[in-house]
Amino acid sequence: MVLVGIIHLLLNTAAALLGGALLLRVYLSWLRVAGHNPLVQFSWALTEWLVKPFRSMLPRRTRLDWPCVAAALTVALVFVVLMRVIGIGAPLDWSLLVPQVLGLVVRWALYMLLVLVFIYALLSLVNPHAPLAPTFDLLTRPLLAPFRRALPRVGGFDLSPIAFLVVVQVLLIILEWARL
Repeated sequence: MVLVGIIHLLLNTAAALLGGALLLRVYLSWLRVAGHNPLVQFSWALTEWLVKPFRSMLPRRTRLDWPCVAAALTVALVFVVLMRVIGIGAPLDWSLLVPQVLGLVVRWALYMLLVLVFIYALLSLVNPHAPLAPTFDLLTRPLLAPFRRALPRVGGFDLSPIAFLVVVQVLLIILEWARL
């Protein structure tokens, strides 16, 4: 049982990091972040080997990087099938495969956004002039804008990251409750 738990941890970590990097690449592309940005270079270096085959099948014609989306869905599909084959989780039910894969990708996206906002909040408190601070500001501005309009600053502090993190946590709880 311990070995199964270790295998689950390793596969889950690898799939989540790779899926998160692919979704980060989609988000960076959507926001049209310049290619010389360190986050773009990181996500590109980590995922290009997986995206390249999809790029030949799905040429990029819109702001949404469909080859990266397809690669993230593939990673999620392989992870879900592997977990069921190994015997972790519910038995493989083909009728639930698509919702499970989509739920996993949504979970990865929510965790990615949670990490981006957390890093932004941390940088803004500790070192607002850090080299990556403008990048994280660019990435979180569209996410935090609705909260900034609704919440006033309190004593000069922006509470929108806290509100965003709470909303994302609620969404993650709902996903877990729905078992997606």
